Amino acid sequence: MSEEKTELELLKDELFLKNEHFSVCKKDEVTAADEYCEGYKAFLNTAKTERECNAWVIAEAEKKGFVPFDVNKKYAAGDKVYLNNRGKALILAVIGKKGVSEGAKIVASHIDSPRLDLKPTPLYEDNEIAYFKTHYYGGLRKYQWTAIPLSLHGVFVRRDGTKVTVSLGEKEGEPKFVITDLLPHLAKEQSKRTLSDGVRGEELNILIGSRPFKNDKGSEAVKANVLKLLNEKYGIVEEDFISAELELVPAFPVCDIGFDRSMIGGYGHDDRVCAYPGFTALFESEAPEHTALMVLADKEEIGSDGNTGLNSAFLKYFIADLAKAEGLEGRHVLSKSECLSADVNACFDPTFPSVHDKNNAAFLNHGVVVTKYTGARGKSGTSDAHAEFVGKVRRILNSANVCWQTGEMGKVDEGGGGTVAMFVANLNVDVVDLGVPVLSMHAPFEVVSKSDVYSTFRACKAFFMSE
Repeated sequence: MSEEKTELELLKDELFLKNEHFSVCKKDEVTAADEYCEGYKAFLNTAKTERECNAWVIAEAEKKGFVPFDVNKKYAAGDKVYLNNRGKALILAVIGKKGVSEGAKIVASHIDSPRLDLKPTPLYEDNEIAYFKTHYYGGLRKYQWTAIPLSLHGVFVRRDGTKVTVSLGEKEGEPKFVITDLLPHLAKEQSKRTLSDGVRGEELNILIGSRPFKNDKGSEAVKANVLKLLNEKYGIVEEDFISAELELVPAFPVCDIGFDRSMIGGYGHDDRVCAYPGFTALFESEAPEHTALMVLADKEEIGSDGNTGLNSAFLKYFIADLAKAEGLEGRHVLSKSECLSADVNACFDPTFPSVHDKNNAAFLNHGVVVTKYTGARGKSGTSDAHAEFVGKVRRILNSANVCWQTGEMGKVDEGGGGTVAMFVANLNVDVVDLGVPVLSMHAPFEVVSKSDVYSTFRACKAFFMSE
């Protein structure tokens, strides 16, 4: 027979903030979370770049009845449209019963991840070994990218204007690529460097070949042989690298982590782990009251600039077009709209506890993280959501029985990070950050909890379907 609770225990139950483990507060949903994440793993294995994500989502959206957006058409409740921005960013929309007269419900994620880009003239030979020169993209720790298998993804636009897609190193039997590092026996001087300087940007050179063309003697015979192979496979010449977008990403597949298989390890969780719950939630949001938008943006990892990033006008223009069809002004629709900036947050790591304030940290398996502000140190580079809107999001999540928590990006003076929230807020939209806590964020192999991914899906769906 269970003992009655003390007065203190009853008071705690009534007044204290509850931050429960998913398997405790949502024990009936553990199997559903595991099943949901099988689809996410398949997506992550297939879509390793922003172009591949964009194409994958469009293909799935079309299966669900989405069609390309026509600026000259007025849409009715339940219509499903998408806007493809240069093959690298995307807006999906389900027209609500109220159209856009009372604003839209927006979930915004990004689909680019830290990686290595090829320089415009990348191919060179040194001591009979061929390499690619790279320029790293986003905030990565350079030493983590050495001595791991890499694959090549992207496009060439050839001199005749035709485009050829590249994906090499993912399939069984395909060659992979690597950045070499010093052996410990000869790394005495390198080991004196600081950790951030242990491997330098100009040392991130990709090993791509070592056989000369037909054993001919002469300079750059290995480079000539590599170009010959590339010409045979892709029809390109060296000048075509100048009009190419080629990315090196980790070649290993996504996998379950732990004896209990409760976690997922792989490349690109930031931020595809929030993008996937967002667009799958939209796919299941039939007949919403308000028009529901899923934005998949590019360039977040480098500041969101450029015409496929959210510091551009493509979202504003899309809203303006929807508004115009209903005889409204875009700015009036935006001012009534609400947004979840669905991006990842730092997960508390017990191995490195000193960088976190445990009272304000996000924990693995405690659900989706609501983050009132991001930024660095003195809240630099953040929108800082209004209390009224945070309160509304709380009510939506609680009403839908979603497992959620709150957390900051580490201690105040440790650093910080940013999301697309401030760019959406600049459009006079109420916005708050919400997403999945990640271990080893920005590493080639990040880790997330399956229950947190599923909680994010449920949060996005509840938001899309809310009043």
